[in-house]
Amino acid sequence: MEAFRAWNAIVQMPCAILWLSISLLLLLQNSRTVFSASNYLIGLGSYDITGPAADVNMMGYANTDQTASGVHFRLRARAFIVAEPQGNRVVFVNLDACMASQLVTIKVLQRLKARYGNLYTEKNVAISGIHTHAGPGGYLQYVVYIVTSLGFVRQSFDVIVDGIEQSIIQAHENLRPGSILVNKGEILDAGVNRSPSAYLNNPASERSKYKFDVDKEMTLLKFVDDEWGPVGSFNWFATHGTSMSRTNSLISGDNKGAAARFMEDWFNKNVTEHAFFDDSETDVVPRRVSGISPVAQRNYHELLDLAATFPSSSGKPATRLSSVARRVRSTLRLADKPSFVSAFCQSNCGDVSPNVLGAFCNDTGLPCDFNHSTCGGKNELCYARGPGYPDEFESTRIIGDRQFRKALDLFNKASEQLKGKVDYRHAYVDFSKLEVTVPKLRGGNEVVKTCPAAMGFAFAAGTTDGPGAFDFKQGDTKGNPFWKMVRNFLKTPGKEQVDCQQPKPILLDTGEMKTPYDWAPSILPVQILRIGQLVILSVPGEFTTMAGRRLRDAVKMVLTSGGHGEFKENVHIVIAGLTNTYSQYVTTFEEYQVQRYEGASTLFGAHTHSAYIQEFKKLTTALISGQTVEPGPQPPDLLNKQISLLTPVVVDTTPPGIKFGDVKTDVPKNSTFKRGDMVSVTFWSACPRNDLMTEGTFSLVEILHGKDVWAPAYDDDDFCLRFKWFRPTKLIPQSQATIEWRIPEAAAPGVYRIRHFGASKGVIGSISSFTGSSSAFVVI
Repeated sequence: MEAFRAWNAIVQMPCAILWLSISLLLLLQNSRTVFSASNYLIGLGSYDITGPAADVNMMGYANTDQTASGVHFRLRARAFIVAEPQGNRVVFVNLDACMASQLVTIKVLQRLKARYGNLYTEKNVAISGIHTHAGPGGYLQYVVYIVTSLGFVRQSFDVIVDGIEQSIIQAHENLRPGSILVNKGEILDAGVNRSPSAYLNNPASERSKYKFDVDKEMTLLKFVDDEWGPVGSFNWFATHGTSMSRTNSLISGDNKGAAARFMEDWFNKNVTEHAFFDDSETDVVPRRVSGISPVAQRNYHELLDLAATFPSSSGKPATRLSSVARRVRSTLRLADKPSFVSAFCQSNCGDVSPNVLGAFCNDTGLPCDFNHSTCGGKNELCYARGPGYPDEFESTRIIGDRQFRKALDLFNKASEQLKGKVDYRHAYVDFSKLEVTVPKLRGGNEVVKTCPAAMGFAFAAGTTDGPGAFDFKQGDTKGNPFWKMVRNFLKTPGKEQVDCQQPKPILLDTGEMKTPYDWAPSILPVQILRIGQLVILSVPGEFTTMAGRRLRDAVKMVLTSGGHGEFKENVHIVIAGLTNTYSQYVTTFEEYQVQRYEGASTLFGAHTHSAYIQEFKKLTTALISGQTVEPGPQPPDLLNKQISLLTPVVVDTTPPGIKFGDVKTDVPKNSTFKRGDMVSVTFWSACPRNDLMTEGTFSLVEILHGKDVWAPAYDDDDFCLRFKWFRPTKLIPQSQATIEWRIPEAAAPGVYRIRHFGASKGVIGSISSFTGSSSAFVVI
């Protein structure tokens, strides 16, 4: 569509050809001047990982009522590869998912080995999650993380593994000479500390070194191809993916997924359209349709007459690839140039909430109790509020936009070039029984041990982003006799475990629960990736703010004091949270004593954080000295032990005389809408689990070009479009899909219609694709 519009513009404005040619020549000359000293091969890739949009419990809040029933916007895996021309290489994959999964990582590595041999292994591949709480669950292998999803969900698992592999394949095939620039800057209004009472338990002398009780700094990499110029950006910034609430049922990348979409669309808008039209501002979230419309000059009545000639179409068969071919962004891609990829990665977000207005009691409107986050002694009424309160979609947009704007600023101003080696170190460590050397209070050192995994009572209290139920509360160091009795039906912790986990009162002794298979991990990966003066610390959990600061400081100390002066004070160290596997939270020793939610979810006891620092210092020492490290014990592959209790789709039906794709509730006849209005159309549909529409779309807004050419304008990837699926009656295999389009302020005037793609399951199990469209309507 965009190429078609651009061609029309050139035909109408011949001088644009000369102007464009001169601009491109100048741009190319400038790019070669600035970035000619490339010392790396760089490649980026991106692929759809949107899981089942129906019936599957979402991963993050552990709320059994939060089951997927549609799409807010699609999820993606985004990857970069950086390689020395004749040497080492590293891979980093950022997932629009709650976290990485040990089982997913194992299977991805197996596929990479089959395809590339030993080029990509657990040593140099990092897979990280953004921590959205609005993605389908069931893709992790340990029992405690898949209870609410009714066990393992093969569809969730497969689409993530496939998407990671495809993103890496793209990045590998896109490897070309290029440069990497790094930049840093602060975002002051995208995160607050949700457990300040625990943070305050850290030493005052340590806290005094920092201006804020959360990290405000974003670190961004800008990837510049020697020939094509900028081809992508990855950044790390700490804030939770909890702008979307525990009651949301639409698949969403939350604030970081939104920011990535805004950034990629901004780039595509500027590259694709700015060469032909000077009608955009670069400091706003980009629109999907050019302000120059083929029908913009027509009068209102002519538009109405034209729209009246397109009534809703009855449902009709479609091919599997129909929705893929109609995707908006597939029309923007230039065949001979890699797509721009932008990822907003997670960091030490453990105690950082995007709900920046603070936590308030729903009944009184007063702030929640400071120490326990309760209202009248109960945690269920204490909820944090995002900047768009009470609209969670608006809060998601705002926090995403704030990250996007800072990333854009850093991207445009980046000037420091990464130079130096590409290297990595990796080890598996059994955190359930690790000896750790820690300093004594009165001087000297002592050796302590970590513990088998266990979760405390405050874990069940949840957080202000998503409170739990019953009478649990944060800051509980004693427990409750009734719930201890309930716990003992599952597993009674022994005295050694109770003493080791002190002062955590154990609610679930997950590390010692092995039926039907392991409930929690014990063997975890620790990993360092190096690209010049940038060092990425891949951690398999959620470090709190101070825990992350201490880890970065410890690694920096080793780097700058050793390495023969190779690392100076300008070394950039980022923490990549929720990477390669997941093991919940990591607090400081002092925060652990308070037993807020994060402390109760620090699995391996009070010395967990010290254990991480010890192991990362070992890796860092090996990195700067060129030594190898012992690989450690291999984590288990539990795929063949997985149990799934999720009921499969049996059959889809429609009422007599109705076809799949027929419109149930259309737009009003001869309707006209303005920017900011909501357009809603309901179709007779089928279960979205029949076809995930990978790299395709369930919903589509089309704009009329000329008198009979419909072009894609907005789809599942757009923030303004929502696909909502539901069964009117649970026990009847009939379903409907409502597509809602909030018309953007920058939408072009013209004639539009809404279209739905789906797939139904027949009595004998065959899958049949279908499509249908609404009546046309006018947007002015």
